[in-house]
Amino acid sequence: MRKTIAWILVLALTALFCCSCADTTETYGKEFTPELSIDTTGHTIHHAEITVKGYGIITVALDETVAPITVQNFIKLANEGFYDGLTFHRIISGFMIQGGDPNGDGTGGSPDTITGEFSDNGIENDLSHTRGILSMARLGESSLVSAEEAMNSASSQFFIMHADNTELDGKYAAFGWVTSGMEFVDAICEDVQSGTNGAVDKADQPVIVSIRIVEE
Repeated sequence: MRKTIAWILVLALTALFCCSCADTTETYGKEFTPELSIDTTGHTIHHAEITVKGYGIITVALDETVAPITVQNFIKLANEGFYDGLTFHRIISGFMIQGGDPNGDGTGGSPDTITGEFSDNGIENDLSHTRGILSMARLGESSLVSAEEAMNSASSQFFIMHADNTELDGKYAAFGWVTSGMEFVDAICEDVQSGTNGAVDKADQPVIVSIRIVEE
C-alpha cells in the first residue's frame, strides 16, 4: 500500500511546473523587492529569515491578508522547527528553487495539507509570480489525482521565484516575497548542478539551517 501511495505521488509530482522558464542575467544588491501587482497598504505582513548553510540569510515578507491559510501554516511549521535541517531539493536556474520536503526528493511534506489560495481554486490572490516571490508547491493533476485533490495538496514545500513566470499565477498560492538576500538565491542557482526537472542529488542539496519568524 505504501509503495502504491508513493508511486501516485511521484506520478502526480511530474505535472508540477510544466511551463517554460525565462532566463535572467540581471544582478541585484542586498535589498530586494519584486514588482508587486497589489497595493499592500493595510495588509498584515509577517517577516521570516531563511538561513541557508554556506550562503546566508534570505529575508522574506509573508502577506497574511492575501493568503491567510498559507501564511499561518508556514509560520506554524517554522515555529515548530519543521524546516530546520531540510533542503532545497529542486533548483532550476531562471525559474525557481524549491525546498521544504523532509524526504528531499519532492514526495514528502508535513502531516496536514491546506486549501490552495489561488484563483483556479476559487480564491482571489493578486500576487504575481515575479522574481523573488514566495509560493507553495503542490501536486499536479494526473489520472490518479483529481483536480480538487491536487489544488488542495500543499503542505510544507515552497519555492522562491528566480525569474518571472506569470503562467503560474492563479495556479499556485503565492504568499510572500524576498526583501533581502536575493543574491543567495542567485548563487544557489549558479552553484548547484541539477538533473531532470531540476532534481538535485541529496549530497548537493543546499541545507536550510532554519526558518525563523522575526516580527518587526
